[in-house]
Amino acid sequence: MALEQHEKEKLQKGIAEFYDESSTLWENIWGDHMHHGFYDADSTVSVSDHRAAQIRMIEESLRFASFSEDDTKWPKRIVDVGCGIGGSSRYLAQKFGATSVGITLSPVQAQRANALAAAQGLAHKVSFQVADALEQPFPDGKFDLVWSMESGEHMPDKTKFVRELGRVAAPGGTIIIVTWCHRDLGPDEQSLQPWEQDLLKKICDAYYLPAWCSAADYVKLLQSLSLQDIKSEDWSSFVAPFWPAVIRSALTWNGLTSLLRTGLKTIKGALAMPLMIKGYNKGLIKFVIITCRKSG
Repeated sequence: MALEQHEKEKLQKGIAEFYDESSTLWENIWGDHMHHGFYDADSTVSVSDHRAAQIRMIEESLRFASFSEDDTKWPKRIVDVGCGIGGSSRYLAQKFGATSVGITLSPVQAQRANALAAAQGLAHKVSFQVADALEQPFPDGKFDLVWSMESGEHMPDKTKFVRELGRVAAPGGTIIIVTWCHRDLGPDEQSLQPWEQDLLKKICDAYYLPAWCSAADYVKLLQSLSLQDIKSEDWSSFVAPFWPAVIRSALTWNGLTSLLRTGLKTIKGALAMPLMIKGYNKGLIKFVIITCRKSG
């Protein structure tokens, strides 16, 4: 148990330092949404389109979770689990007229997110703090919308992660998880193939990721908590243009000089980006959305 706690602390320290290092670089090149864009499948896009695609990712996630434009049950209290520098929180708070709180392991991210909220006149609506997603500092049933945009892959205990999302969701509240997964196993498979495990391990080492799981694993976890309206979808084809675009941006003069100023963790992550593309192209890595509702 002590070893497990030590490994968890080591992982969390690595995640925090990785994002402490890389967040400024990301913001300078890509803006304040630290997640994939949603594109039309097989589209070729210019850099100017990526920020619009990142907003589209948020909107498509809300649509998939059945939030409609005329919905009278829009959320009033939102938690952004793994908030980055707060792009989703600020967007959702403005869209729904809601209050939002974001949590991250990175002190640099939390500080920058609060600064951006203040600069945009949203400090009364959104706030950000350093906290562990597996032990959230919130009471049960607090939030109408529990939002996790590309943070689940960092969670070392997926069961505890999902349980916490369900715990802080209010009765009738919605949970949205958008995350990387590995492919679902076939009916006769007990594990991924050795080459797949090897590729994922290399990616994990670069991005401070624990063991991966599949979308089917997430669905089973949500079912075990008696959550309702569970559905998932593979969005891999809609994010395919993103990683090549990130690589292209890193190879610009601004990208290269900014990257060299960050630190070894960020450089190591940048060098691993082709591995992500290989995983996508081989059908090993899946970009999925999973949504559900807590019974009211």
